[in-house]
Amino acid sequence: MNERRAVRDAYDEMADHYYDEYTKPVSEDGPAEPVEQFCEVLDPTDRLLSAGCGAGDAPLAAGGAAAVGLDFSREQLSLGRADHEAALVQGDMTALPFADDTFDAVAALYSLIHIPLEDHQSTLAEFGRVLRPGGTLLVTEGASEWEGANPDWLDSGTEMRWSIAGREATEEALRSVGFEIAGVWSVRDPTTEDGEKPFFLAELGV
Repeated sequence: MNERRAVRDAYDEMADHYYDEYTKPVSEDGPAEPVEQFCEVLDPTDRLLSAGCGAGDAPLAAGGAAAVGLDFSREQLSLGRADHEAALVQGDMTALPFADDTFDAVAALYSLIHIPLEDHQSTLAEFGRVLRPGGTLLVTEGASEWEGANPDWLDSGTEMRWSIAGREATEEALRSVGFEIAGVWSVRDPTTEDGEKPFFLAELGV
């Protein structure tokens, strides 16, 4: 089965379980430090894209009516429609359905890690394409390269798949498509007991 379709179908299948455990509609633990900083600098007039937003995330909530959330999973989006002012769009973040220079900021939290490795750099380029020059990107990755699956992720009975490029490869890919890295944080992954994910804050070169 196509890897991206498998991820989409898995998130559709476990939509209610994931929403109840990790969205609610935004985590009760509050956003991680880099997410909080990212949200704090958003201007009310900024156009934000949350790519792979699921039923909703902290940037989408902070972006208000000017924000757009995009996700592959129709079921995840259906659960989020009552929770946010933002427009929610079903689509593929490897081929974003938006014009060049549409957004002032893009967030991709825990979503790039589900894209096949060979498509990571081109997906980051897509983020750059829809960002205006000088726009800001916040994206998460895994610390080390790894591809694999969990047949019973989060005790949901659903198999989930990942394609993780790792920190060094992600930094290189960001720079290669025109981003300047402004900060990197290592943050505990709420969906694992002891795992961490680097958060990359980057600005698109003018």
